[in-house]
Amino acid sequence: MKAMVLKAMVLAAGLGTRLRPLTNDRPKALVEVCGRSLLEITLTRLRDFGIHDVIINVHHYADLVMDRVKAAGNFGMNIEFSREDVLLDTGGGLKKAAWFLSDSDKPFILHNVDVISTIDLQRMVEAHKESGALATLAVQERKSSRYLLFNDQLQLCGRRLVKEEKTEIVCPSQNMTELAFAGIHVISPRIFSLLTEEGIFSIIPAYLRLAAQREKIQAFRADDYYWRDLGKPENIRQAEEDIKANRV
Repeated sequence: MKAMVLKAMVLAAGLGTRLRPLTNDRPKALVEVCGRSLLEITLTRLRDFGIHDVIINVHHYADLVMDRVKAAGNFGMNIEFSREDVLLDTGGGLKKAAWFLSDSDKPFILHNVDVISTIDLQRMVEAHKESGALATLAVQERKSSRYLLFNDQLQLCGRRLVKEEKTEIVCPSQNMTELAFAGIHVISPRIFSLLTEEGIFSIIPAYLRLAAQREKIQAFRADDYYWRDLGKPENIRQAEEDIKANRV
């Protein structure tokens, strides 16, 4: 596979509370699917797409994660760690790692550790470059408790939170499509000069703020790819069945 020569960040600092009891003695990044940790699965996928420079944010059982990565010879990659004394959420964690990700004009990939997919990262990066977007988000048409809203040009214009019965529109559009986010982003390093939020913050509200300022936050439709959230024990079991059935 053609090397992309990009950098990536893996979000792996979470407590993994939804994965208990699997996370009683380990972070969610080290929960295993068919004998491989979620972190190994994610790193291997990034490496297969030609990515060798990765930063991983860590917090819960941080030393355990770092020791496991070192014991595996960094999986043949150049790996740095961003240690968070307090959980900074997705936006805060990303901003803390700016020193590693902002030293190039090339986009980088931001990838949740607790998702598994066959999404074509090469195609996603190409689509990002072609659109000139600030950020490109992998999305699918599937049931979710949180939807992102996109206009006819597949640009972010709002979100709908089902449980909270809340809809937020930042760029009114006659036609809006509800799509579920897959936890994989391609982001231009220009974002760091635009992230005015400080401390602990989620990246999604930041995207909505930037979309309201006419920054292009673009959707990448990933409906035809396999994807599964691995945040719950039953999802881990289903992913194991999918792997054994060669669906992944």
